[in-house]
Amino acid sequence: MKTKILLAEDDPDFGMILKQYLELEDFEVTWFQNPEDIVSLLKSGFPFQIGILDIMMPNMDGFSLAKLILKENPNFPLLFLTAKNQKIDRLTGLKIGADDYIAKPCDPEELILRIKNILKRTLTAVETRVKLGDYILNPEKLLLLHLKGNVRLTIREKDLLLFLLKHNGQMIKRDDILANLWETNDYFTGRSLDVFISRIRKYFRYDTKIKIQSVRGIGFEIDFPTE
Repeated sequence: MKTKILLAEDDPDFGMILKQYLELEDFEVTWFQNPEDIVSLLKSGFPFQIGILDIMMPNMDGFSLAKLILKENPNFPLLFLTAKNQKIDRLTGLKIGADDYIAKPCDPEELILRIKNILKRTLTAVETRVKLGDYILNPEKLLLLHLKGNVRLTIREKDLLLFLLKHNGQMIKRDDILANLWETNDYFTGRSLDVFISRIRKYFRYDTKIKIQSVRGIGFEIDFPTE
């Protein structure tokens, strides 16, 4: 699956060049020229694996933006962009949680190398997030993330979702779900399962490629695009 990059850069020319180059390297880039647009996303879904932030931006500097991002996503990896002759307090950035700095205009190959090195170092944190089509599942925080809004899951919903994902691309029997998650199989638990399945389908309404198809008298066919 493609790594989703958050790019905060107010310079339209440099931002466009950087976005296009990263996409040529098979990254998925969401570019923001106004950092305040990113702040609004923090409360409604944040499906990115790494952020590239320009330090000097209008309305809000990169350090302030980083603090807000890390408040909501403590392990989120960040790389700061600085002007070539800009004097910055690198210690400030490191204290905030920066993973690296690079001066612009930067060498594209060096930038790609730095991004890949950061992702390697943060691999464990990234792996706790599971890509499901256009969504990101964070099981530890009980969150299902999407650009149009996030959902706070119950523990039962999270367990059911992970169980369905475990059987992705397969047909799974109702009895198997009930035996593993409810540890019983009667009329009332069966109706409870139907309610949970209906609720999860609604959570994925923004991605029509995700399918949880009922098979009458048997169970469900599961299709979560993971690429």
